[in-house]
Amino acid sequence: MNKNEAPTAILVPGYWLGGWAWENVTKHLAAGGLSTRAITLPGLESPATPRNDIRLADHVDAIVNAVSAAVGPVTLVAHSGAGALATVVLDRLPEAVSRVVYVECGPDADGAVARPDLDETATEVPLPTWQELEAGGASLAGLDEDMLQRFQTQAVTHPAGPLREPVQLSNPNRNHVPATVVCCSFPSAMVRQMVASGTGMFAPMADLTNVDYVDLPTGHWPMWSEPQALAEVILKTIE
Repeated sequence: MNKNEAPTAILVPGYWLGGWAWENVTKHLAAGGLSTRAITLPGLESPATPRNDIRLADHVDAIVNAVSAAVGPVTLVAHSGAGALATVVLDRLPEAVSRVVYVECGPDADGAVARPDLDETATEVPLPTWQELEAGGASLAGLDEDMLQRFQTQAVTHPAGPLREPVQLSNPNRNHVPATVVCCSFPSAMVRQMVASGTGMFAPMADLTNVDYVDLPTGHWPMWSEPQALAEVILKTIE
């Protein structure tokens, strides 16, 4: 990979979303001179797409292929549930990513399973109600009725396979890739406290050797509520 080439941001959305979710962010990134690729993961192309046989490896491979195809330095941007996927990609190709940006998420731990509660017969997971999302800690702050309508209309039921399978990690070099954690629902001071105390999903962040925390006060979907501000954060990571 020729590091003299222009950098590329590869953006991976969280559950139920496709590359379309990044449209307002990529617009600002392009204005800032950054090449972008927003990924739609396998099984999330449309409501009619078959999802029965989608596995975690399929989602990881889609991102690995995008990283491998990039000509210049890669900034890997992962939102929410895509944090686990980014962790596996970094485990496989730590030298191919110049920086990882975790948006409302962080690295995952070896053996972690996103949804161990899922019934073994489930093939997909539908978008929950707004009340269920907020009860689970996903703030809707900053989203107006038009944004919520688009979310509900364009969301695709998520394949269950990748959510039932454990993350498998073996390369500690993944922790040396420079990282930026974008804190929206929780301020960075609180996130740092949870990392230091080894609290649940925040514990793996303690293994990162080069990490910055950035506050972007809004809800769980800043690509819609604060797209320009999020784009500015991403652009600053490559300056």
